[in-house]
Amino acid sequence: METDYDLIILGGGPGGYAAAIRAGQLGLKVAVIEKEAIGGTCLHHGCIPSKALIRSAEVLSLIQGSETFGIKVENIQADFGFAVERSQQVLQKLYQGLLHLFKKNKVDIFEGFGKLVSPNQIEVSRSDGTKTLAGKNIIIATGSRVKSLPNLPLDRERIMTSDEALLRKNLPKSVLIVGGGAIGVEFAYIYSVYGVQVSIAEMTSALLPTEDHEVSKQLERSFKKRKIAVKTGCRVESIKDIDGTFDIELTDKNGNSETCSAEVVLVAVGRAPNVEKIGLETLGIAQEKGSQLIQVDEEMQTNQRHIYAIGDASSRPALAHGAMAQGVSVVESIAGIDRPKGQLDIIPSAVYCHPQVASVGLTERVAKEQGLDIKVAKFPLSANGKALALGETEGFVKIVADQKQGEILGAHIIGAEATELIGEFVLARTLEATAADLHQSIHPHPTLSEAVMEAGGAIFDAAIHF
Repeated sequence: METDYDLIILGGGPGGYAAAIRAGQLGLKVAVIEKEAIGGTCLHHGCIPSKALIRSAEVLSLIQGSETFGIKVENIQADFGFAVERSQQVLQKLYQGLLHLFKKNKVDIFEGFGKLVSPNQIEVSRSDGTKTLAGKNIIIATGSRVKSLPNLPLDRERIMTSDEALLRKNLPKSVLIVGGGAIGVEFAYIYSVYGVQVSIAEMTSALLPTEDHEVSKQLERSFKKRKIAVKTGCRVESIKDIDGTFDIELTDKNGNSETCSAEVVLVAVGRAPNVEKIGLETLGIAQEKGSQLIQVDEEMQTNQRHIYAIGDASSRPALAHGAMAQGVSVVESIAGIDRPKGQLDIIPSAVYCHPQVASVGLTERVAKEQGLDIKVAKFPLSANGKALALGETEGFVKIVADQKQGEILGAHIIGAEATELIGEFVLARTLEATAADLHQSIHPHPTLSEAVMEAGGAIFDAAIHF
């Protein structure tokens, strides 16, 4: 059978659309199959609308604290419904931009549900029937969906996920957020700024459990200052609806229990890969036991030649920017372009609550567990001139470095613009820079980026301002 496409991409989220655009740029004939809308969860139900809502919360928080800067504002009125509408306008603008890029790069879009039927064929089911596409290479980029809990049955209104929360225009009086990961802490921040009584329950011993322990503890202290009730090391045991308010029983590992009341429950306990019924079993594509994630090698290839898996559907880190990098890497490999090895392992994390949290590389605990000889240093934002001028002194920059060579093994930031500052550490790790390299690089003054330079110096006890 004649092959119609050089590349077929199953899924049009960040990984899929980035791969498609790059393939078009390189002159490949490419098709994308998407059952909903190009942009995926990140654009339509995640990254973009949530960050637009966070921006509204940031502006409101700044106005609420304006007296600190000698500005008195009275009768503040915050329209949360308008903030939600604005977030949808932002995503629609980006969506139209993606459609333009697809057209510009001659990417074909097929709306419908795609299923692998052979090593080079995908059947697309649509309302008007089915169509079979053939391609030399296939990328599975089907993304993920929100998880639920069996003892918290979703009604999508009062027991909801982030999908519903992003569209809900009326604020509850109180909310219990189940899950202290990125989604949970971001919504905790948003709701708290808008005056909602917020509780957050996390099953592990800390908020953002994959981040550095000191960062997690700093965030917990910050949340408590905002009057967010933080309950770690506990799980939901039962829930009862009493006259329109939920009573949720939480238990810790020792069996001790407490009851938390809330008008609304937001379930934010992670995501599950969208891999059901897409034909993996038909082709014998290997998956991880338990998680169903598709197993891939360092080049994102499955156990079947010419079939790749990227993003949330794969066994590599599930982050939008990681998926985009993976998609581009796969396409360039298909096109015969050599890329440096190991770059796909340097994926930063970014959380947009307040204070912001960002990291890349090893935490202090993991480095010690690996038996590495390390030195750790921190530089507090309270010693940074720009942070003082901004009134954003909460947090620090922390570096985990090799004791002998000063190689940067990990970097962890909590504080103002942490998600912007982490890029400097990503570049440093990519170029195998040392803490000394950071310290000796002249940074503009006064800037928050000086904290990165000073943290590098702190590894050698050479920080100037602390």
